[in-house]
Amino acid sequence: MSFLLETPTRHEAHGLYPEPSTEEEFRQALAGVRARMDAACRRVGRDPAGVRLLPVSKTKPESSLRAAYAAGCRMLGENTVQEAWRKWEALQDLPDLRWSVIGHLQTNKARQVARFASEFQALDSLRVAEALDRRLQVEGRGLDVFVQVNTSGEASKYGLAPRDVAAFLRNLPVYSGLRVRGLMTLAVFSHDPARVRPCFQLLRGLRDRLRQNVPRGVELDGLSMGMSGDFEIAIEEGATVVRVGQGIFGARALPDSHYWPVICQDGSP
Repeated sequence: MSFLLETPTRHEAHGLYPEPSTEEEFRQALAGVRARMDAACRRVGRDPAGVRLLPVSKTKPESSLRAAYAAGCRMLGENTVQEAWRKWEALQDLPDLRWSVIGHLQTNKARQVARFASEFQALDSLRVAEALDRRLQVEGRGLDVFVQVNTSGEASKYGLAPRDVAAFLRNLPVYSGLRVRGLMTLAVFSHDPARVRPCFQLLRGLRDRLRQNVPRGVELDGLSMGMSGDFEIAIEEGATVVRVGQGIFGARALPDSHYWPVICQDGSP
């Protein structure tokens, strides 16, 4: 897919996103993001109804989450289980607020995710799949999951290599508590759209090939890709979920790259 005028990234906008605090300010922020989403859909002839906005509230205080809820947010994304769990406990009076865990998960945190999360977007290990399924059976719950794919090839990122995804998917139907909904990726963090776009193209192409022979019980309709700086490019390339944090909640103290875990040489975060 090509365009006469390349859609820019907005990674350089860190620190320039205003931080809303009231319900009305959150409504305005959400409307601004959705307008950009709609415009991206129009550029490629897509129905905006086919793209879900996932507001990401990491590092933001409870007061901001309550204002976002009042503005209409009913699912929030968090990177770390500890932060998501703390916020879930604090917001028990909002029973229809659901949680998506979008960051790397260690097996010792599976119990918590199985208890409160509605969605997990970073599945890339059978050990984690087994741990989640075991705890979900205890809780009597199911969990929507996306399989994370490392499309940038960066050693610092989690996710399966594209060549390993097909074999991974074949192992997932035995975990009945996991409802596989699609694939997720993080693009290379770059100001250059020509480097960002191929990451999204790779994920879409991989999904299209794999779902021709998808295992029973596995769905690959979903493509979770794109964040505040690049979600418009992701939508142009087929994203069905975009994860937007700063574009809604305002700038964080540090750039996005600081909040994503880095893999050490021994494989630990």
